[in-house]
Amino acid sequence: MTKRILVVEDNDLNRKLFCDVLQAGGFDVEPVADGNLAIEAARSFFPNLVVMDIQLQDVSGLDLIADLKRDANLADVPVLAVTAYAGKGDEQRIRDVGAEGYLAKPVSIGPFMAAVRGLVGQA
Repeated sequence: MTKRILVVEDNDLNRKLFCDVLQAGGFDVEPVADGNLAIEAARSFFPNLVVMDIQLQDVSGLDLIADLKRDANLADVPVLAVTAYAGKGDEQRIRDVGAEGYLAKPVSIGPFMAAVRGLVGQA
């Protein structure tokens, strides 16, 4: 069974890159550009992993992670958080709301795919 990954990223280039790399890796991918649609997309797509940008335009990625973890049907779906603004304490804050993985942008493909494969194995 092909693993399904929801990519929540409002930057068009980053979203396309993540989706292309994941599809090339054999994953079924659903892109979401608007963070406000992420929870509904997750409910309909039911992913094995969510790749979540933390700095979204209209909503906080931290809030979305917390919302995912509060949803009984989505709580067990691992989240890989990616952020361009990695400051002191950010990783811990991101993990505290429920993200199982964390990468700082710019993301290199090797570490990104290693993190994805490690988290999908948990799903």
